[in-house]
Amino acid sequence: MRKERLEKIEALVRLRQIDLTVILENIHDPHNISACLRTCDAVGISEIFILYSEPELSAQKFKPGKRTSSGTKKWVQSHMFFDREECLEEVRTRYQRIIASSVSSNHHDLYDLDLTTSTAFVFGNEFSGVTEKTLSLIDGTFTIPMVGMVDSLNLSVACAVTLYETFRQRSAQGMYGDNTSGTPDQFQKLLQRYIDQ
Repeated sequence: MRKERLEKIEALVRLRQIDLTVILENIHDPHNISACLRTCDAVGISEIFILYSEPELSAQKFKPGKRTSSGTKKWVQSHMFFDREECLEEVRTRYQRIIASSVSSNHHDLYDLDLTTSTAFVFGNEFSGVTEKTLSLIDGTFTIPMVGMVDSLNLSVACAVTLYETFRQRSAQGMYGDNTSGTPDQFQKLLQRYIDQ
């Protein structure tokens, strides 16, 4: 590997937010997943979880579109699950809280949340959002404030808005570049994974 390439990868790893992830539940359109992957890479997320708990979706194989994901699938690892409890249990071994996007006005406003702590964000499918069963197993919900006639954003847009508010808060706290979001061992393993690709 060329020295310049290695230095670029090392710089990338230093900016990764090891304590942040996204769970995408029952997403019908693979392009939406690809768009979320691209945003995750942009804000420094190194892995996401794709959950298909609906029987008709479980047989589907996710293939990120090259244009939509813009090659980010090699930098953002995707973990596929078909069992909700197994997925959430795995996420809880790595992240301190799991919160979901919701359109209800009874939930916390995204901009009132502290997003500098270890978090897994859940986004539901394009038609019905996060399932009630998943909502019953996680730590809370949040809503993205809107003042228009439509009460929800496109899935990939909601993901982007959420992650960029997280990016803003973490940048203001100096959390990018100091490897503060994980252990040295986690960063070393991530570096090795990127080098081995």
